[in-house]
Amino acid sequence: MPLFFFFSPILPTFAALISIIMLAVVKIAGQQFKVQKDQTLYVPRIAGNAGDKVEFAEVLLSHGDDNLSVGKDVKAVIKAEIIGHLQGDKVIAFKMKRRKGFRKKHGHRTHYTKIRINEIA
Repeated sequence: MPLFFFFSPILPTFAALISIIMLAVVKIAGQQFKVQKDQTLYVPRIAGNAGDKVEFAEVLLSHGDDNLSVGKDVKAVIKAEIIGHLQGDKVIAFKMKRRKGFRKKHGHRTHYTKIRINEIA
């Protein structure tokens, strides 16, 4: 394949593809998530019932409409809807000391909330 094919003006550039999609990085329950409109994701447990609307104001990065804002310049708010609550897979921690008869088994399941991003405003 010739080299000029990659630099053809007909093909959209990466920057042009990114500018079409509105995305944001938001901090939810101490973790950062990259979100887009109509995306569903699993976050650590959030108080509320299924169908409740929630807003996340701690947006770290916002990109869309050919402007990028980072840090304190971000004035965006993420609006989402709680779909439901569920538990993750069981994680088992097993401790054993050989020849001593010491065995300890501990397990837990992390609680998650499934949310749908409705709007990045």
